[in-house]
Amino acid sequence: MIKVSAKAKHYLVPIISVFAGFLVGAIIMLIWSYNPITAYASMFTSALGNMNGLGETIREATPLIFTAIGFAIASKAGFFNIGLPGQAQAGWLTSVWVVLANPNLPKYILLPLAIIAGAFAGAIVAGIAGFLRAYFGTNEVITTIMLNYIVLYLCQYLMQQIMPASLRNDTDTTRNIPANGSLHLDWLSQLFGNSRINAGIFLGIIALLIYWFLMKKTTVGFEIKAVGLNPFASRYAGMSAKKNIILSMLLSGAFAGLGGVVQGLGTYQNYFTQTSSIAIGWDGLSVALLGNSTAWGILIASLLFSTLKIGGLGMQTVAGVPYEIVSIVIAAIIFFIAIKYVFDLLFKVKKTTTEQHPLKKGEEIGPDNGVDGPNLKLQKKG
Repeated sequence: MIKVSAKAKHYLVPIISVFAGFLVGAIIMLIWSYNPITAYASMFTSALGNMNGLGETIREATPLIFTAIGFAIASKAGFFNIGLPGQAQAGWLTSVWVVLANPNLPKYILLPLAIIAGAFAGAIVAGIAGFLRAYFGTNEVITTIMLNYIVLYLCQYLMQQIMPASLRNDTDTTRNIPANGSLHLDWLSQLFGNSRINAGIFLGIIALLIYWFLMKKTTVGFEIKAVGLNPFASRYAGMSAKKNIILSMLLSGAFAGLGGVVQGLGTYQNYFTQTSSIAIGWDGLSVALLGNSTAWGILIASLLFSTLKIGGLGMQTVAGVPYEIVSIVIAAIIFFIAIKYVFDLLFKVKKTTTEQHPLKKGEEIGPDNGVDGPNLKLQKKG
């Protein structure tokens, strides 16, 4: 048995999972008589070997940053938010609708308004699940899965039956948004070989900084993590479990909604009928798991996933390897992340003086006992 520190294990699990995923893909390619070296070389060359491919890779990673942050916030609070696809879709339709309905507003008003509206739509969808969990104890996994389907068909109904015909090309596609409501930047697109990269990447970097600051430096983030770590001790300390449940889900949905905003106002410049839950929600969940729900981890994992997806197209055309191999590699990576208890058997974490101990009355919650955030005395109320 190999003994490693907790910090080393924190990095080893995703690294080994990625290599294992690529190894599984290589084995499958060998079985079907494909050359894995040629395939992976064409993948990385297509995604990163020229400015257009690099721009498309960054563009593909952008919405994943937002949906991954959404999942990470809920995860910190101890919840499994599987409603990311629905929340992102709500943000997508709402932001495009706002822009199309107000084409004459100046950009400095219209664009922020559409972004906020999209985030708000995602927050409302997630907030429903948070409210049901806080006040009725409903399992958020079930409610968020159900909400994905509700949002999917509600958006279809709203677009086809409620949206004015003047805003649509047909029953399945809206008109393209005007420039004053778009995240597209000509100079940025031209810099990256006329790719679809847009200002959403700057919003994504800002979102990562906000997420890091929220979780590491604010009382709100501290309480969310405290509730996730131990709801009973948190309640004993005077924190409102219901408030933090709802708040964490609202924040989670807002970031997921922004992922949809970037798709609508950045990548596609319109909204079109979705026949199934949008992929950025599920991929964002995977990115958060691979990135250990840290800001840096999410950034790196989102770029890896986008490299696989964009490079997979080049792998198919250049090396003749089916694109489905990419899905197998991604699935394998997540599989190895999901069974990290195997790593618990392989890597025995060294005990240190900072190992967590049960909290006692009057003990401080803080960095000294493994919980980041401002010190807070546990005092019995009453």
